[in-house]
Amino acid sequence: MTSIAGPPEATTAHGTELLVPRWASLIAHAIPLLLLPQCLWRLPFAFGFEMGLDVEGGMPSSLWVSVPYVFGLSLITEALALLSFGLVRGWGEVVPAWLPFLGGKRVAPSAAIIPAALGGLGVIAFWAPGLLGWLGVGGSAEFSSSGWESLAHLCIAPGMLWGPLLLALTYAYYTRRCRPAEHHGGGGGSVAD
Repeated sequence: MTSIAGPPEATTAHGTELLVPRWASLIAHAIPLLLLPQCLWRLPFAFGFEMGLDVEGGMPSSLWVSVPYVFGLSLITEALALLSFGLVRGWGEVVPAWLPFLGGKRVAPSAAIIPAALGGLGVIAFWAPGLLGWLGVGGSAEFSSSGWESLAHLCIAPGMLWGPLLLALTYAYYTRRCRPAEHHGGGGGSVAD
């Protein structure tokens, strides 16, 4: 006797149950790219080149300390930025099967929403003093020339968007997972890439 199983669970091209708005997918792709200039700008510090900053002893003098620290910081920054894809991909809804013990289990929405929201707020809090310093409120880093200062601002400023963009992605994830009726009425379009 043949048993009839229910229809397979529908998924989109990226493994999500509901379509991800195109803008959310674009933001998830943009976040790591926005942080890349800052990560690259930071690399010369590993070798004692201060990028025009007027600081004494800002980095450890030993390359055995400064190189792993700076490169590690850049790699961790990019790895955390790549986690934003979990808010627009299926692995943010169902744990990948290759993970032991948890593979294949559904991700509770709060398990993604709470860390993402706290991360977004934390990034905003981290960057707020720097942004306020640039606007003349409080202290700011001193540079040997306006060229070095402009380069620093050009490389660092895009990363300041990380927090607000992550909060926008978190809201889109929340709407898609917790309020699907609102999600369908949002007209945000679907991911086509």
